[in-house]
Amino acid sequence: MEFEYTGRHIDVTPALRAHVEDHFQKIEQIFNDSTARAHVIIEVEKNRQIGEILVHWRDHTLTATDTNADMYMALTRAIAKIEKQAIKLKKKIIDRKQGARRISSITVQPDEQLDASPPAPRIINARRYIVKPMTAEEASMILSGEDDQFLVFRDADTDRVGVLYKRSDGNFGLIEP
Repeated sequence: MEFEYTGRHIDVTPALRAHVEDHFQKIEQIFNDSTARAHVIIEVEKNRQIGEILVHWRDHTLTATDTNADMYMALTRAIAKIEKQAIKLKKKIIDRKQGARRISSITVQPDEQLDASPPAPRIINARRYIVKPMTAEEASMILSGEDDQFLVFRDADTDRVGVLYKRSDGNFGLIEP
């Protein structure tokens, strides 16, 4: 892993460098290739010590910032945050690779037929209904004596078309325009 250090209002001492690199030795197995780069920004504002770490690994950037009265503690906590992010990212990458289907299960074998998308649903006229003028009560009496699930009728009072259907609870439902 390559390290780059930036100090704002502070000199980056060899002790700080050694502290950061020692802590990264513990999590280096997560970044198992040499393409990982870490940029460590150390900043002092009044009595606050700010440690910021940017890790560039593959196509991902992990960032962590911590503020503390002690610079070593700020860097340690920022590295712990980077470790959590790296473990989460690594698990996501592994799960994505293991959850993938094999290409052989996706591709069509030479002797198989490939079906295109299913055909669009069609409208099929089942039968025609005679719309008789009657009241809703008469329609319910007719529907209760038949095996049909619905009955289309013309309301004798309002001269409108209505649909009476059997509900799952045993009652009848009425649909009127």
